Amino acid sequence: MKGKGELSINNMNPIGNLNKIFESRIRLGVMSILMVNNEINFNDLKQMLEVTDGNLASHLNTLEENGYIKVYKGFIGRKTNTTYAITATGEKAFKGHLIALENMIKFTK
Repeated sequence: MKGKGELSINNMNPIGNLNKIFESRIRLGVMSILMVNNEINFNDLKQMLEVTDGNLASHLNTLEENGYIKVYKGFIGRKTNTTYAITATGEKAFKGHLIALENMIKFTK
């Protein structure tokens, strides 16, 4: 039995291996960006994904609650700065999701 967001191995039904957390294009975008960047700040993510503050914050919260990203809060001068980094759990889950997508493509050929 698989838990929320976990990958199971099911070659007969590859769609069942997709991670529901990554169904959102915004969360998919965040994870893709974090896979190639050690960390990134909120404003850069917002600009890259072309989303509102509230929308991005909601999706980041979901990723954090699932242990896929880590949040770092600090200051640059007197201005607050929030940055995000992918966790080992997040990297594993996202790679599993990508493998499931690849298997879906192979399965439908």
